[in-house]
Amino acid sequence: MAKVRWGVLSTANIAQKALIPAFLRSGNAEVTAIASGSDIKKAETIAKKFDIPYTYDDYDKLLDDPNIDAVYIPLPNHLHKQWVMEAAKKGKHILCEKPAAINADDVMEMKKVCEEYGVLFMEAFMYHFHSQHNRVKEIIDSGEIGEVKLMRAAFSFFLAGKENNIRMSSQKGGGSIYDIGCYGIHSIRNILRAEPDSVHVHGVVDSKYGVETDAVGYMTFPNGVRAIFDSSFNMAHRSEYEVIGTEGRITVPRAYRPDNNGGDGLVVVEKAGVQRTETVNCDQYRGQVEHISQAIIDGKKELYHDFDNTINNMRVIDACYESIERGCLINLS
Repeated sequence: MAKVRWGVLSTANIAQKALIPAFLRSGNAEVTAIASGSDIKKAETIAKKFDIPYTYDDYDKLLDDPNIDAVYIPLPNHLHKQWVMEAAKKGKHILCEKPAAINADDVMEMKKVCEEYGVLFMEAFMYHFHSQHNRVKEIIDSGEIGEVKLMRAAFSFFLAGKENNIRMSSQKGGGSIYDIGCYGIHSIRNILRAEPDSVHVHGVVDSKYGVETDAVGYMTFPNGVRAIFDSSFNMAHRSEYEVIGTEGRITVPRAYRPDNNGGDGLVVVEKAGVQRTETVNCDQYRGQVEHISQAIIDGKKELYHDFDNTINNMRVIDACYESIERGCLINLS
């Protein structure tokens, strides 16, 4: 089987813990090189651990390697735009960690460059590739819970050592919405298959770091459906959403990180006082890697998670931050 040869820009924890292992599990991808802009020894240690043939002490050197077909970019948020565009100009396809950039205008500029140089780009919303979410859509479409009226989504964890964490840097795209609230926003749009026409968000902004550690948002949709999301660095771990209809509800308690439970996602349906739980197993990181890799191999331009989806999600995130700053409802339509 043909395999896409990937390079990894940075030695970020997410690359070590999740993505490089997913590349190794995949059937159509392999990691050929890894680069560090600051610690070549660390890159060499990671390369040895995962049997990666080549290491570089400079990102541009990796991008210049003709043996690399595509790159995975897990750099800090504020660097995504720069290195996506640099990679595109070198003809490398791109899987970039979320959020793709720090505003929608930047993402649209990235899209233009990727299209100009004929490379595929995909934002790494790995949760999107777990089949439990399609199962939720099937149940909604079956009419089992009646007409959908409300959706809630939540992602939180307690962030210890805030003073040393990049998530708390306002210069580097820190904040709970960029980091985890984006999942709630994305899943609401994904499951409801609609774009909100307004958002109103309250954020708790840390006076020392200037980023919001907590946020609660209210969204309305043109068809009258409402949605609520929250994100926090100050609460126990939650990774869930709930869809409430006129006749029942669906709860997904492992919405974004089922990999913490061996890939087992849960879909809990409650109607008329009767509850059932469906277990849906899936390797979401591997699915993400194999999807874009197969598109590269086949020369396809269409992706399950495309640039337009990324841009639309970013527009909502932009509106959320505008709402926090102005303290009012923001219309998107």
